[in-house]
Amino acid sequence: MQKLRLFTPGPTMVSPEAMLEMAQPLDHHRTSGFRETLKECTGLLSYAFQTETQPLVLTGSGTAAMEAAILGCCRPDTKTLVCHSGKFSERWRDILVRFNLPHVEYRLEYGQGFKADQVDAKFKEHPDLKAVIFVHSETSTCALSDAEGIARVCRDRGALCLVDGITSIGTIPFKMDAWGVDIAVTGSQKALMLPPGLGLVAVSERAWEVVDSHQAPAYYTDIKAYRKSLEKWDPPYTPNNQMVRGLVFTLKQIKEEGLENVWAKTARLAKATRAAVAALGLELFAADPVDSVTGIRVPAGVDEPRWRKTMRGKYGVHCAGGQGSMKGQMIRLNHMGYVDEVDTVGAIAAMEWTLAEQGYKFEMGAGTAAFGSAIAAE
Repeated sequence: MQKLRLFTPGPTMVSPEAMLEMAQPLDHHRTSGFRETLKECTGLLSYAFQTETQPLVLTGSGTAAMEAAILGCCRPDTKTLVCHSGKFSERWRDILVRFNLPHVEYRLEYGQGFKADQVDAKFKEHPDLKAVIFVHSETSTCALSDAEGIARVCRDRGALCLVDGITSIGTIPFKMDAWGVDIAVTGSQKALMLPPGLGLVAVSERAWEVVDSHQAPAYYTDIKAYRKSLEKWDPPYTPNNQMVRGLVFTLKQIKEEGLENVWAKTARLAKATRAAVAALGLELFAADPVDSVTGIRVPAGVDEPRWRKTMRGKYGVHCAGGQGSMKGQMIRLNHMGYVDEVDTVGAIAAMEWTLAEQGYKFEMGAGTAAFGSAIAAE
């Protein structure tokens, strides 16, 4: 009878209402009804991305969407700068390697975000760069990069700006057109409050010129096929039409609340969680923390797998651990989507109770009190 509260930064919690919307009788995707649904979905996605372009809906994960973007925009006869300081940005490096696409790596320590002046310095070293790839919110380290500033540098240098916005779009400030981002990508299972299954890509006119200038080594993820399908709102391949229906539902919720209000809520939860972390004598993992997910270093003497297992098994709070070399070093708490202050203070309480079980010394209730004070002060 225990309630499960997903605090992982993907998949995030899905509301019962959204689940019921997707539980409606299945219709065929080659119908006028689905075409109207896809058209409505695309318009709502433009709002979420803050763009006048028409985002593309792929059946797949955020990785599929990023692969589609990279293969379309990173030509085999030009050079790309890939900025990586976490597991997901390393994945985009690996795609360039797998497809033998020329690139320059720019690596920072885990937990650090990329700044505009750092990227600009790379252009001075490599003036022939034609594209830059980076993660706005590096989910694995909970670090934030300066998307607006980096996009400006790319424009000034005549290069395309490709942004992994998988844990930023729909939860923290992201303005594709105003910032001059050329490619933006997200997935359904993060801030958009759905199960995994949809990859979403928005492409600027400048980026389309590059995509059209060559044939990407892709078939299912060839974004030109998805753009052509918008002429009749008829997807090139079998779509996950129930998920598209669900996405219309959750995007309407976001639009009704207002993106600025969603951004403010995420920031409020993150700020209060950071106050709780400090009150418990814990440390943040990231030097440049992002608001969409908080990474907390595991204190000395605490068994990380046992800590998370007890939180889930005893209190129904499922948070994420570290990935790769960060395994055992951190836990991550989500602030995206269908989560609020009451959910989060409960997760802080579960952290306290399970830390106490392992003998970690702190003042019981200090974290929840600091969280509550921060929320009340807003």
